[in-house]
Amino acid sequence: MGPCVVLLCSLFGVLLGQGAEQMSMEDCCQDGQRRGNDNQDCASLPLISGSTTCMIVQEQCCVAVLEDNMCNTGINMAKDQGACDSLFTNTCETKTKKMCCDCCLLGKAAQEQGLPCDHSLSVGYQCGLVSRACCEYGTQDNQTTSAGQTDLPNQDETKDNGDNSVLSDECNGRCAHICVNNNTCACSKGYKLRPDGKNCEDINECLLGASNCRGGERCINLEGSFRCQREVSCGTGYELTDNNNCIDIDECETKIHNCGPEFDCQNTQGSFRCQPKKKCGSGYIQDALGNCIDINECVSQTGPCQRGQICVNTPGSYTCQRNSVNCGRGYHLNEEGTRCVDIDECKGLEKVCEGHGCVNLVGSFRCECEPGYIFNSISRTCEDINECRHYPGRLCAHKCENTLGSYKCGCTTGFKLAADGRNCDDLNECETNPCSQECANVYGSYQCYCRRGYQLSDIDGMTCEDIDECALPTGGHICSYRCLNTPGSFHCSCPVSGYTLAPNGRSCQDVDECVTGTHTCAENQSCFNVQGGFRCLSFDCPNHYRRVGETTARLERSDTIRCIKTCQPNDVACVLNPTHSISHTFISLPTFREFTRPEEIVFLRTTVPAYGSYHLGSYDVKFDILEGNVENAFDIQKRVENGMYVGVVRQVKPLIGPVTTVLKLSMRNLTTQGDSGQNIINVHVFVSEFWF
Repeated sequence: MGPCVVLLCSLFGVLLGQGAEQMSMEDCCQDGQRRGNDNQDCASLPLISGSTTCMIVQEQCCVAVLEDNMCNTGINMAKDQGACDSLFTNTCETKTKKMCCDCCLLGKAAQEQGLPCDHSLSVGYQCGLVSRACCEYGTQDNQTTSAGQTDLPNQDETKDNGDNSVLSDECNGRCAHICVNNNTCACSKGYKLRPDGKNCEDINECLLGASNCRGGERCINLEGSFRCQREVSCGTGYELTDNNNCIDIDECETKIHNCGPEFDCQNTQGSFRCQPKKKCGSGYIQDALGNCIDINECVSQTGPCQRGQICVNTPGSYTCQRNSVNCGRGYHLNEEGTRCVDIDECKGLEKVCEGHGCVNLVGSFRCECEPGYIFNSISRTCEDINECRHYPGRLCAHKCENTLGSYKCGCTTGFKLAADGRNCDDLNECETNPCSQECANVYGSYQCYCRRGYQLSDIDGMTCEDIDECALPTGGHICSYRCLNTPGSFHCSCPVSGYTLAPNGRSCQDVDECVTGTHTCAENQSCFNVQGGFRCLSFDCPNHYRRVGETTARLERSDTIRCIKTCQPNDVACVLNPTHSISHTFISLPTFREFTRPEEIVFLRTTVPAYGSYHLGSYDVKFDILEGNVENAFDIQKRVENGMYVGVVRQVKPLIGPVTTVLKLSMRNLTTQGDSGQNIINVHVFVSEFWF
């Protein structure tokens, strides 16, 4: 693997100066390669040297072998099967195999489509090598012919990688390896010419399938060549020769056996044997430690003595003695010692059937077992009968528990044993008040319920917890102003003054102080109710104007106070004053919580027909806001309704209360002759700080 080699070389340069090495770098690398071929864990290799440098070289050479093996497997799959679908598991080994398999398919596809093998795709260095190798493998068998180079033997003793180390004088030093006719460069055997036509690079015979390795051997690429190495080790007791053959290791000759001083070593194929030096005599056998053990001929031989005789073992031999009377089980010798008589086990000191009846038999006995027990003829005891196992599901409705000589029934949770001792009745758990509020008994269990305003706890399923209605996702819309949670319920509140709670218990209603008489206006003032309070208003007409109507104690939203121009005789200035009337009107607005579109708040209606004409020409009306437009939150539009001009005052931007302003509006009459007079309308706007 190219990147691994570059990294390893850089590590050599850093680590070679760390101290004296006990082993050469080549030996450390060969050990790592051997362990990689045995598929050992490269991260936990046994140390062969105390040098840190050797340990790193050993591990990196092991990793390089494993990666080469995995990559070769993926390349062979691409060549043989033409697909990489089976490599779908997400492991490090499979990822490497699949990468090499996919990149080889990429090279084959380029060859089939007639594209150049040296493509410029940014697929990575290793993927590019595999892709190019598989592409060239599919287009030619002899790399030297297509590259324009001659298959010549290596003419120098160097082992360079294609850099300009050997220059041909005939080509004036242009060629890295060999110069041929017509000023053309060629490469030594095992190399191919690079695209620059000058330098050479190594041919990976293993990737191209150009090696002659036998079955069971793995191809390892070398600079300018390759070598074959056995895939499978020879196994214990064998070693690999230089020609990849396995021969037996003579452990006796190489002194690697473990035979003790009392044994001689004898070599066998793949192993060895330890032969004891000491020889045992007749009647003895030798164990693994070389000790002589007596043979019991009375056991190992069949009938060593004649009939009527008994065999007695002796060290190294045996003797035969005349047989005496021997009574079997259940019998004993009579007092004379001449014959065997029956033993009455039921009358003996040992209680053979303790707790049960005993019946003596000739040479034996049996027990008369109590109900719930059965006699075991082998152990000659009364054993308990497990009724629950013998009659499953037929004795008890729920659970059966075996007892000595009998059984007893039980019930699962939520039931109690019935009077018959077999069936189970439902247990009313609600009688013990397990729930904090409401309980409903169900078959085999119970269910807890909560009253309105409470919910069942997710922890124990029995405790009722208060529901904080104010904290629910919809809690912000339960009350129009403020929500206060209470156990099992909630209640709404309104601002301290100016509002009262509506009958529905959630909305806030404005208190009309002008109607209830709770205002503080003087007799010469008019009371105007606003949202959340009131205003005491009084208006005087300016000079040359007189008021229409009397002062009222309470003003409504639709009320208008008007002052009409009244001129004295010969008062030319008054007559020329274009303002005919000054009016006052009033409006109370909330703070719009969600301001999505303009709100129409005041309508100035005229008696002027739209597009009408009077005597000298057409007639028109113009509306303007002269003063009081705070934050430019208002505008005025002219509209035609029922054939008449109407001025519509709109709130076009949100205003956060409390805000008080007076919109001074102008309504001018226009003709082709010019202005013919105007009317001033003062709109007193009171914006509440609340949205209700």
